[in-house]
Amino acid sequence: PMSFIFPMARARTRASFFFPAAVLATVLSLFSMRSADAATYYVRTDGGTSQQCTGLADAAYPGSGTAQDCAWSHPYVALPPTNSEHHVAPRIAGGDTLIIGPGSYMMGYGAPDTSICYSTYTTDCHMQPIPSGPDPQHKTRVLGAGWDQGCPAAPQLWGAKGAYTVIDMTGSSNAEVGCLEVTDHSSCIVNHCSVDNCTGGPSQIDRCVSGDDYANNGLIASDAGNVLLHDVNIHGIGSEGVRSGRLTDWTVTNLRLWANGFAGWDGDIRNGNSSVDTSDYGTMQFSHLEIAWSGCGERYPGTEIFGCWDQNEGGYGDGLGTGPTGGTWIFEDSYIHHNVSDGLDLLYADGTGSVTYRRVKAEGNAGNQLKVAGPSLVENSVIIGSCAVPWSTFPPNNYEGPYDPSQFVGKYNMELSGNCRASGDAIAVGLTSGATSTLRQNTITGQGDCLVMYTRGDATSTVQMSDNVLFGNNNDWLNFATGGGPRLTCGIYGYQTTAQLVTDNNLLWAVRSDQCPAGSVCADPLLTGASLEAFSALPLPNSPLINGSDLSTSSLDNRSVERPQLGGFDLGAIEYRGVDSPDNLLFGNSFESPAGEQDTP
Repeated sequence: PMSFIFPMARARTRASFFFPAAVLATVLSLFSMRSADAATYYVRTDGGTSQQCTGLADAAYPGSGTAQDCAWSHPYVALPPTNSEHHVAPRIAGGDTLIIGPGSYMMGYGAPDTSICYSTYTTDCHMQPIPSGPDPQHKTRVLGAGWDQGCPAAPQLWGAKGAYTVIDMTGSSNAEVGCLEVTDHSSCIVNHCSVDNCTGGPSQIDRCVSGDDYANNGLIASDAGNVLLHDVNIHGIGSEGVRSGRLTDWTVTNLRLWANGFAGWDGDIRNGNSSVDTSDYGTMQFSHLEIAWSGCGERYPGTEIFGCWDQNEGGYGDGLGTGPTGGTWIFEDSYIHHNVSDGLDLLYADGTGSVTYRRVKAEGNAGNQLKVAGPSLVENSVIIGSCAVPWSTFPPNNYEGPYDPSQFVGKYNMELSGNCRASGDAIAVGLTSGATSTLRQNTITGQGDCLVMYTRGDATSTVQMSDNVLFGNNNDWLNFATGGGPRLTCGIYGYQTTAQLVTDNNLLWAVRSDQCPAGSVCADPLLTGASLEAFSALPLPNSPLINGSDLSTSSLDNRSVERPQLGGFDLGAIEYRGVDSPDNLLFGNSFESPAGEQDTP
């Protein structure tokens, strides 16, 4: 059963999924517009074969007879595996709906309808691509039962015997996938610690071998447009949660990517061949997204995190990253945390579109928390650059004393340089010619080199920063760990760039060299929690942040609280509502993952 929900609004919901009303209304509207000849098929654990059942009724196989009005027994009956020598036609057509009933379904060699699969090449034994719908208004849909009722018992599709993927959306345009749990039944990580200098004891290393019940990827997608992906939990996969490229106009909501062994969402399908086109197009809209512990394993059948490995050992670990890409990327109301490399990495956006991060919380990622490029906007977000807290055995905060390399042995399989990689800047901005990157009403802290670093571009490029809180209060962890001695993280830094920096009404405190640009507030922000381990961006009642902003238009703060409150706008990501406001208690993790798994295990 599902054990997570995705509320980002102030009211908490206890159903397994929280489906935004606007998205649900759109989906129901599309359902009512489906073409008359589209069919709905059903899968149940007590269903039958394609000979025994038509698949057109949500009923068990009665035990005898053929062509009965009953459900199929497995998703492979609808979309059988295929290979280069044997093609089996799909049993559903573009525009049809496939409803998968509650229960557990093995997805790989040995499952129903896998007779054409080779025992010597089980990787190729996976569900064939979902057929494209005839147009965006008539999508092909693969949904768990109860998709329109909050997904109370989403089916589990679990990869087995090294299947390359559980769900295949290669060329699947005009499609909808939702209300599914995607995982495997092995703790192993593909190619885990394949480099000789992998640290950590043997109990931390678990490399997939032939016969293990693992899947390489949870979902693969390429050359696919007009897709709705919602209410999907992809966790514990051997390599990548989602592997994609050349997507157009995707809407993704209520997606959870948790402890997938190589990456959460990898949008780079080049495999080292730089001539391969990876670019995405149109609008890539993400909301209510959680990505965590990418580059780590998940013990099966438990949920313990183990074996996190960085690029030094041959791993990767981005929460979400892409190859060179276009498109308009929008991330809202999302929580990105504890990934082995960067959190959200859109540094390879080519500037033909834009990147927006709105009401995002990012923390504990071992590299940069957020990366943007080209025209971009980061607003109302809480960025906690605790890039060594989860990964190092050395006390991370305001350390003193002599340098001793032995103190910096990492947790899991992490090496020293895997902590705060890429200098650990909390936000990294890549500029393009003529473009403006705007950061406004964010609260940013961290233990990297700087809180905000910008680079590239030219004299026509601009970084516009207004009404942000930049709270240093921590030393540059990697500088000290490599023998450079203690020094405070810096506030804002331009690296090898001639771009313009325009600042207005930001608060900077406890940063290197007491940096305080003209027009800034230079005072202690008086936050509820100042340490990286228990950081809270909520202002105390006497904070200078309260009513300290000169913005003239209302918006929503990081928790979707309306601005302004108490007579004015507040600096930073959190709008103060008074000492008796219940909203003050809700700041923190906006997603309810399984108990004990939101922070370092």
